[in-house]
Amino acid sequence: MTTIAITTFIILIACNSSSNSKDQSSGTSDNSSSAKTDTSTSAAGAGNEKAGVGKFQHVDLTHPLDQKMITTGKNVYDLKCASCHKLTDEKLVGPGWSGVTKKLQPAWIMNFITNPDAMIDKDPELQSQLEICLVRMPNQNLTDDDARSLLEFMRKNDGVK
Repeated sequence: MTTIAITTFIILIACNSSSNSKDQSSGTSDNSSSAKTDTSTSAAGAGNEKAGVGKFQHVDLTHPLDQKMITTGKNVYDLKCASCHKLTDEKLVGPGWSGVTKKLQPAWIMNFITNPDAMIDKDPELQSQLEICLVRMPNQNLTDDDARSLLEFMRKNDGVK
């Protein structure tokens, strides 16, 4: 079931790469790190600025990347994601993760990881993409900290230093 959830997440991200923009606002985990935090909305790239449905409206990004979060995120990926998703753009069961953090805002990714049902139920773009992708991401019940660590791992995978 975990595999299906992550597969759906990636499919919806890949299918949703041309979304409209909205502002982000708050929510991150409290991880100890010497990394500097960037609170700007441009930190995720020039793509989609919408936050999605959920408690995360802004995610504080670290610069440089937080190595502890990357390690935790890789563990989450290995346990719950790797059986369906490659870290390249190649599809396995679900689409590859390459470029995900450049296409979607951090708050949107966090909301989708932690709140997929509400995102799919309330986001018209996800609903239309679901008709194309035919896979609904189940809720993996990841903690906010695990979701934030997974986001940091995704950022590393996308070449952020």
